[in-house]
Amino acid sequence: MRPLYFVIPLLMLVGCDNNEVGDVSLGVFTTKDIKLDAFTDPVVTGVTCHVSSIEANLDFSDPSDSAIACRQTGPITAGMIAQIDKGKDGEVLFSKSKSIFFKSMKIRRILDVEHQTLMYVSYSTKETSGSFKHSLSTVPLWGTEAYNAIKPES
Repeated sequence: MRPLYFVIPLLMLVGCDNNEVGDVSLGVFTTKDIKLDAFTDPVVTGVTCHVSSIEANLDFSDPSDSAIACRQTGPITAGMIAQIDKGKDGEVLFSKSKSIFFKSMKIRRILDVEHQTLMYVSYSTKETSGSFKHSLSTVPLWGTEAYNAIKPES
């Protein structure tokens, strides 16, 4: 059972390679690069998110910092919104291993019903320097077919 602990993070890394859309070198004297990944929300396909994070090529663990920007890039329909998890903790859409020691970066979608907005939060699953690193991006439903498709509870 223990060998799976090492195989799963490796498979997660391999699975994310096809999402890479950019690679910025941080200089000649460092092994760290800024990797830029893109992904389309698997349910709300009218949303594309771009995530930047640092990868340390020769280290056992990458830094926990990341940034996320999500935008509407296509239609967002009421049917799409009907399919998503509407709980306060939302659902994980993307995960990328950042360490052989079980640290990962995840992206979670949460629906803010009251403000008719999709929230996408990128976060590290391990505490670093007393903090769980995270970044937030929002996509308002205003102007989409999905606007007002869901009503806040009274």
